[in-house]
Amino acid sequence: MLDFSTKPLALQVISVSELNRLAKDLLEQHLPLTWVAGEVSNFKRYDSGHCYFTLKDAQAQVDCVMFRHRFQYLDWLPESGMQVEVRAYPTLYEARGKFQLSVETMRRAGLGALYEAYEKLKAKLEKEGLFDAAHKKPLPEFPRAVGVVTSLQAAALRDVLTTLRRRMPRLPVVVYPAPVQGEGAGQKIAEAVSIASARGECDVLIVCRGGGSIEDLWAYNEETVARAIYACPIPVVTGIGHETDFTIADFVADARAPTPTAAAELATPDRAELQQQILHWYHRLGRVMGRALEDRMQRLDYLGKRLVHPGERIRNRLDALQHLATRLRGTWQRSSQEHAWRVRESFQRLAATRADLPALVRENGEWARRLREAGRRRLDAAGTVLNRIEAHLKHLSPELVLERGYAITETEDGEIVRDSTQIVLGEELKITFAKGWAGAQVKRKG
Repeated sequence: MLDFSTKPLALQVISVSELNRLAKDLLEQHLPLTWVAGEVSNFKRYDSGHCYFTLKDAQAQVDCVMFRHRFQYLDWLPESGMQVEVRAYPTLYEARGKFQLSVETMRRAGLGALYEAYEKLKAKLEKEGLFDAAHKKPLPEFPRAVGVVTSLQAAALRDVLTTLRRRMPRLPVVVYPAPVQGEGAGQKIAEAVSIASARGECDVLIVCRGGGSIEDLWAYNEETVARAIYACPIPVVTGIGHETDFTIADFVADARAPTPTAAAELATPDRAELQQQILHWYHRLGRVMGRALEDRMQRLDYLGKRLVHPGERIRNRLDALQHLATRLRGTWQRSSQEHAWRVRESFQRLAATRADLPALVRENGEWARRLREAGRRRLDAAGTVLNRIEAHLKHLSPELVLERGYAITETEDGEIVRDSTQIVLGEELKITFAKGWAGAQVKRKG
């Protein structure tokens, strides 16, 4: 380490390495990081990834080095003969004592002004709200026609048409020709967008072109194009350049795609996917309807088991009445037999005792009379009970209810309506009267 405090540098003897180190320190401390313009010469990139070249102009040249960790961020490859601007700091390669520039980044000459104009316009339009998501229009799910703003000679147009023909073969395509680069291209693109807006021939508009340098894409960074896209009532999809290229038009557009092909895919549905979806829903609908029908059939069978027809209920009541009549006849027969046995027993006792025959005859007559009266009263009582039961059964009979003017209302499924909540307006109903039936439609309910 040199010590200038004890002896001036001019009086000290130093080594070459110390001299180079001192010169390097002076350069790096006194010359800041600077943009330097010139022509690239003898550009070489080694296997290590480091790049070495010479930057020159008409009067001088300087050696430059750009290390791999800096060069990997360039999205373009420098070549000898290119006019470039490098951001570098001056230094000295100590081992050879060679003055050089250590390059941190590099751009094509003239791009600085373009980038400055780009950022300035971007900030201006963003402040005005042209990039706000609230102004973005949704893309139609099934467009009836697609418009394309690009050059008729552009490869991007062929890519877009090929993609649209593959995805939606019968979709109408309207091309609004406009140059995609060169002087006045921006104005022509803006006019094409305005024409598409005025004609209203399409539901979505694709603004596209292939890749290129920033100068090639500059037409899409012009304010006239941005304002034409913002004013367009048709949803606009941009597919400009490659995935890494962003233009002002991309920020204003309703949707941005990385390439023209991707823009065509974004603007239209895929016919094959739609066919698959329709087929999927067709099969799913079939399964759902099949299960619904099976469920309805099973419910119908279950309700059929629970439903008792009025005729069957009458038959059940008649069977019960017949059973009661049989029991009544049996009781009467047993009672008559019992009285007959008593009469025979009386005759036997009479014959055995040889009682007073006239008296016994009178007694027997009395018993016979009483028996007849008892039998008649028993029959009358049984008839009264039978008539009461029969009247009760008739009172419960649905047919008697219908005869009194009532009716049975049923839904189309055969379900008896007991509550107005079971029916809806417009539903078809069946009304059964004492004689015949009629169809009706619900118009009011309470």
